Amino acid sequence: MATLSHSTITSDQAEQAALKSVSPHHASATESLHLSDDSARLPSASLIDQRAEKGSTVLSLIAPARDGALSHVTSPLDEKDSAQFERIMQNARSQSLHNRPMGEIVQAIAQQLLGSPYEGNLLDRSSKEMLVVSLTRFDCVLFVETVLALARGIAVQDYSYQTFASHLQNQRYRDGRLDGYCSRLHYFSEWIVDNQRRGNVLNIAAELGGVSFPKILNFMSTHRSSYPQLVDDSAYHCVQQMESSLNPLTLYYIPQNQIRQHYAQLRPGDIVAIATDIPGLDVTHTGLVYRNEDGSLGLIHAAPDSGVKISPDLQSYVSNVENRIGVLVARPTDPRSPISGL
Repeated sequence: MATLSHSTITSDQAEQAALKSVSPHHASATESLHLSDDSARLPSASLIDQRAEKGSTVLSLIAPARDGALSHVTSPLDEKDSAQFERIMQNARSQSLHNRPMGEIVQAIAQQLLGSPYEGNLLDRSSKEMLVVSLTRFDCVLFVETVLALARGIAVQDYSYQTFASHLQNQRYRDGRLDGYCSRLHYFSEWIVDNQRRGNVLNIAAELGGVSFPKILNFMSTHRSSYPQLVDDSAYHCVQQMESSLNPLTLYYIPQNQIRQHYAQLRPGDIVAIATDIPGLDVTHTGLVYRNEDGSLGLIHAAPDSGVKISPDLQSYVSNVENRIGVLVARPTDPRSPISGL
């Protein structure tokens, strides 16, 4: 999503040190330009190319059908990804996760991914937009999307890979339709709006007393060189049109110094996106609310410097993110009762 390279912090000091080196990169407004609080560093294009050449990650690429449905032509998962998927589904069955509240399902799945390495730009390795699936390496947005897609199937006792992939596509693309690079929901604020429209999440920042502010989104078009796909004029103009259709966008966020006041209203599995004052950009990092054993709330997220980890206190973590102003909050709906989202 359109973000500055997301990184997260293993410790407050490490996060701050990482933040001192910031450079825009690509992926999607949040996913690729993640100026994450832990380290707002965006890998350079050359570094991205080197990683791609080394083939550091094996991804599953699923070709979309013209009508937006998933194609039956699917390349086999990497052995490690396949084993990870089967392990998660087996654990879901053995623990009867489908009997738990949606937020607890989300947290239980996220916990199983702890320690998974962080890797940026996973969605942008191919010149052709495909549904990229990785269950062993994540950037911050891919982590959130993957956990949510897994949880939606498990909640209704559908443990198939095809259903998981379908949920993933439905969440990642505008109206759930994969139709090129521009159809991806690059700005996380639009990700929330679009997914709420289709019943996947509820935007709850306003009801939590969030502050509204208008935001002009143009980071991608004004940082064209940071996004390899925008070398193509048609893709670039499409992104410009997409940004124009969103502007001005009114966001609701909980100010960073008021987050702790809302702990009682937050639930495990709630989606948190760190809002930024960086011109043209909405969000720099994403993660999921995590309920610690003592009942306190932290953040489980894919951090650039340490992979999937738990930051023990949500407000403390957000407060250490450079350029942060607060957090957007969305709650995954429960497919067993999609109207209420409870």
